[in-house]
Amino acid sequence: MISTNTPSTSGKENWDSVIKPTNSWLQFHLRDLWRYRDLIFLFVRRDLVVSYKQTILGPLWHVLQPILSTSIFTIIFGKIAQIPTDGVPLFLFYLAGTTVWGFFSSCLTSTSNIFVGNAGIFGKVYFPRMTVPISLVISGSIRFLIQFCVFLIFYVIILYSGANLKIHSTIFYLPLLIVQIAALGLAVGLIVSSLVTKYRDLTILVSFATQLWMYASPVIYPVTQVPEKYRGLYMMNPVVSMLEWFKYSFFGVGAIQLEYLLSSWIITIILFFIGLLFFNRAERTFMDTV
Repeated sequence: MISTNTPSTSGKENWDSVIKPTNSWLQFHLRDLWRYRDLIFLFVRRDLVVSYKQTILGPLWHVLQPILSTSIFTIIFGKIAQIPTDGVPLFLFYLAGTTVWGFFSSCLTSTSNIFVGNAGIFGKVYFPRMTVPISLVISGSIRFLIQFCVFLIFYVIILYSGANLKIHSTIFYLPLLIVQIAALGLAVGLIVSSLVTKYRDLTILVSFATQLWMYASPVIYPVTQVPEKYRGLYMMNPVVSMLEWFKYSFFGVGAIQLEYLLSSWIITIILFFIGLLFFNRAERTFMDTV
């Protein structure tokens, strides 16, 4: 914990700041994030620049990644497997799923190796460790906004080509959806990052588990394809309600229900609180195990 302009009791030394140990898991010091907001923006700039430094296409990969993934899904699952999409044009259905899922998975995977990936800088200088995952989520949000604009462009093109698409009023609550996606991805990422300090093989498991999670979510198929008897259990996956909320807002189809939205938010809040606890605990001792 840092206290500014704390004078020495001896009167000989005046420290600008004093670093003290955290005495409780519940001391998150979230106020320090505002004090170090310039550092957060510096990390955001670093993430955006370094990610595509010395690449041929640079930031264009933000646009090409969802389009290429959507094209593959359209051919394999739409044309070959012929999985129905509840009347929504194939390309637009898969583009919606990859846009939302890409944002969630990027928040999760980028924050799942915080301590190990930044051990060098963490061991040299003090700053609130939470600034790193926050900056990664902000960077992911910027990428999501770019990909969301791509989705809107294709949405308008397909809409004016004669597709039967119905915009629902829930579209005005999309900012809440974006916050929830970022919070859930950050929460799971903080939990994994805290555990990775002791169990390194979890980094291998994360990418595999993320892929399985995608197939357990309605990214490439609608919820209506899930058998009715398993639907209640299936909807306990908080990502399901997020995807259905997004699709219902733009397409007017989906399995959006208030009780499932509430359960999704409750699970997100609980996981977020657990993630903060795990991160706060690991922050105090990770240099001894990394």
